[in-house]
Amino acid sequence: MADECTLNVRTNNPIDFTVADGTAIAKGSVLKMTNGRVAILADGDGDICAGIAARDKIASDGRTQLAVFRRGIFTGTAGVAGVTVGEAIQTDVSTSSANRLVDADVNSEQIVGIALATAASGATFEYELMPRAVDLA
Repeated sequence: MADECTLNVRTNNPIDFTVADGTAIAKGSVLKMTNGRVAILADGDGDICAGIAARDKIASDGRTQLAVFRRGIFTGTAGVAGVTVGEAIQTDVSTSSANRLVDADVNSEQIVGIALATAASGATFEYELMPRAVDLA
């Protein structure tokens, strides 16, 4: 995997999410939350963010729990459209590689966090991880 996020400032302890035993997850991966506090690798634009993997998960290692950060200051990589300081950010998997982030769409309901710097496509930037869902409908 590429473009994993790096923790710069730890503001909270990670919490456990359920993961599939057969799945490999790299430390720093952006994770998508599914029903029952289950985390999988982000696979779409605007995924419901579970957080950032706090450690590596080896496929078929017998583990079904993974520590996940839901708060903190991280360095991430900007997706195709880049990011703008102060803007909400979301996953950008359809036009970029996994783990890349872009400014959230207008009226986006699934937010990863807030960009702390402006960055063009492929550049690294700091952001505050603060996953949230907003029901705008």
